Amino acid sequence: MTTKRERYGSGPVNASPLAQPLHFEPSGRIAKNRFLKSPMAEALATFDPDIPSKRGIPTNEIVEIYRRWGQGKNNWSVIVTGNIDIDYEDIAELSDMIITVNDPFEGKRFDQFRALATAAKADGSLILGQVSHPGRQVSARFQTHAISASAVPLTKYAEAFAIPYAASKEEIGRIVEWFAHAAEYLYKAGCVELHAAYGFLLSQFLSRSTNKRTDEYGVQTLENRLRLISGIVQAVKARVPSTFMVAAKLNSVEFQEGGVTPEDAKELCEKLEELGLDFVELSGGAFENFGRMESHWHVQQQPSLVYPSA
Repeated sequence: MTTKRERYGSGPVNASPLAQPLHFEPSGRIAKNRFLKSPMAEALATFDPDIPSKRGIPTNEIVEIYRRWGQGKNNWSVIVTGNIDIDYEDIAELSDMIITVNDPFEGKRFDQFRALATAAKADGSLILGQVSHPGRQVSARFQTHAISASAVPLTKYAEAFAIPYAASKEEIGRIVEWFAHAAEYLYKAGCVELHAAYGFLLSQFLSRSTNKRTDEYGVQTLENRLRLISGIVQAVKARVPSTFMVAAKLNSVEFQEGGVTPEDAKELCEKLEELGLDFVELSGGAFENFGRMESHWHVQQQPSLVYPSA
């Protein structure tokens, strides 16, 4: 017996609004059209197994990719990079781009980030740097122990991950500083935005499934869940001009007990708007469950696994 799945109809529509400029508040930045190149892992930055400080430098290959994505007056108006990690050891993938708090606003790394931004913006596109920290989602190949909201291990996955531990308040303060430094670094290199990717450490503070804290960073209230992100946003805005875009990538659903729900996401989006973010990018799923087999969401029949949330 087959189950009838819900389908979404389509028909002729006027596509001209896609070519219209889009104004972002509160930064005041203007995108030349409505096309956004979403983040994807490039895995083309440098990686040195022995010398951490030589990791994560954008290569000429990455610069060329972004030149092509930004080429043309009618191409992508907003280009979001893949993960830019903020630590040499806590990395999402080999050959991610990296900006650490110890990286100065000069030298080969800085010059290559500036070259990337210049190439992407040549025909008027906005380039957004997706700064993130994997938290507990760092491979055991790189780390034996990983910082997280709580000591909730990630086991339902084929790859072995580091053993997580609950971040101390001192470590949380350092994380805020690392994100803020990366934002200032990107601004000075010519990028226009910090994209705090919530798929990793920051989401681990938002989700009830991974945050078991009982202090002011716990999940007892929405204010507590957002405390780390609020601190990062405030620290970023203190370092860069008001025209610097600040946005967030947020899960709309996590397909697991205690995870973020669409109702949670709506409330979180409203609070993030109050913090002065320009926009929120909605995604979905978690490493325990990406949602591909959730029959009640019919994701196998949809163009996007988070289509209902849109």
